[in-house]
Amino acid sequence: MTTHHSTPGPPLAPWDPPQGPGRRSRTALKAVLAVLLVLALTALGLYVAKAGPFARAGANGPDPAAAAQARGFLADWSQDRLDAAGARTTHPAEASRVLGSFTSGLEITRPRLTAGVPRAAEGGAVEVPFTARMPVKDLGTWTYTSRLTLRQAKDAWLVDWKLSLVHPRLSNVAKFRLEREDTSEPKARDRHGKTLTSAATPSLAPVLAQLADGGAGPRGAIRLVDRTSGDVLRTEARFGAKEVSEEPVRTTLDSDWQSAAEHALAAEPKHRNASLVALRSDTGEILAVANSPAGGFNRAVSGTYAPGSTFKIVTSSALLMKDAVRPDTIVDCPKQLVVGKEFHNVETSSFPDATFRKDFTESCNTAFISLRGTLAPTALGDVAREYYGIGQEWHIGIPSYDGSVPAPKDETEKAASMIGQARIQANPLIMASVTATATTGRFRMPHLVPDPKDTTKTTPLPARVSSDLRTLTRATVTEGTARVLADLPGEIGGKTGTAEVSDDAPNNGWMVARRGNVAIACVVEGGVTGSGSAGPILHELLSRVPGDGS
Repeated sequence: MTTHHSTPGPPLAPWDPPQGPGRRSRTALKAVLAVLLVLALTALGLYVAKAGPFARAGANGPDPAAAAQARGFLADWSQDRLDAAGARTTHPAEASRVLGSFTSGLEITRPRLTAGVPRAAEGGAVEVPFTARMPVKDLGTWTYTSRLTLRQAKDAWLVDWKLSLVHPRLSNVAKFRLEREDTSEPKARDRHGKTLTSAATPSLAPVLAQLADGGAGPRGAIRLVDRTSGDVLRTEARFGAKEVSEEPVRTTLDSDWQSAAEHALAAEPKHRNASLVALRSDTGEILAVANSPAGGFNRAVSGTYAPGSTFKIVTSSALLMKDAVRPDTIVDCPKQLVVGKEFHNVETSSFPDATFRKDFTESCNTAFISLRGTLAPTALGDVAREYYGIGQEWHIGIPSYDGSVPAPKDETEKAASMIGQARIQANPLIMASVTATATTGRFRMPHLVPDPKDTTKTTPLPARVSSDLRTLTRATVTEGTARVLADLPGEIGGKTGTAEVSDDAPNNGWMVARRGNVAIACVVEGGVTGSGSAGPILHELLSRVPGDGS
């Protein structure tokens, strides 16, 4: 390593700073600036530490442990852990009992409690406001605000138990009472002014309940009452319509058709779940809505089923408009066809060299699937929506499901869609409307009440297509799978359907029919075949009402 040595030079002369007033002035200025800088840094430090945007939580506010205890109490209460909630209070047993009686007595299903910002209170206490959202069973949500007070006891914070923390007006002299108002069946009349009741026609029970108050549902109130006398002090919350009209609800229903529909479903020998809708083809007015069993879910208008081969009416519309076939076009009907999986016909029937008319009347699955290449992937959904109104928003007067025809995800789904399977969903309301549209050539939105709101936009079917569909549905009755209706008077058209449900469940049976100005659709869950299950129901219905719906 090399060491460098410096050579000493001559001594430096001492430096004398300038003397006089200039020197003293600059020194004083530096001192003042230094003091100001210290003061500024001190103020900034205080701002940052106590009041600034980076202030430490709790540095100058309530103890975070108090807020945590409040949130824990609200969480236990909302999750029905009432003993745990009580243990966080100054009076555990009483708190647990009151919280339980409050929620159960008012039929509150699951409280939703949200804590607000804690703040310091007198005597070292901490207050935490909260918002309570209380869902009252079958009625609605009661929302109010209250507050918790927490006090330190030994090494822990506890909720200071008071009745008023549950609700500000709950006290030793006043409590809450839930009152459910009479939701008895509304007065309703059919299209001819006749009174409708669920006693006479049980299937109308869910329909009339939904028609009441425009579908507003059950009514009720939460009242604050005197604990001793029971007198109502005030109404805290009200649910449902405030006033109920005494005027009868006008409907498009027809008592004769409704009664016939009820009898037809009751005659189903195996008492399987079944639903039916009948409507006027020229207006969309619903004449009958029936379900078996009668009560509960209104499957006829809100159910979701694969429509099976009844959907071939829509498929045929797409094929005819595309000029892919004419009724006399030869479309072979083999026993089975493989498109990702094996598709076959009912009872593995086959019709070599069949015409499209024969394929339709015998409901040949393989023939329809073989034509899938003539249609674009979205064609069925486009035709269903534009010409039949399926998937648009219908306002029938009560809640309804208005159908879905999604684009297939692959070639196998496209094949299944051609025969009303895959993810296509409908119900008797939709398929009765499809039948009416095919018959008249124009979609009319189905409805249960006069003058409904109609936001649908559709295009009329080409006259030639509607004419072909009437011919095909008529031939299905005279020479095809709907022959069960052939002995009835009048020019009746129809289409059967068998819809797969799962590998281990029997198929649903479908049938749609038209006579005069009426279109009808029926589904029987587990009915196996349409002609064998839904067919006899429609035969019974049409036998009981010889009219054409005019």
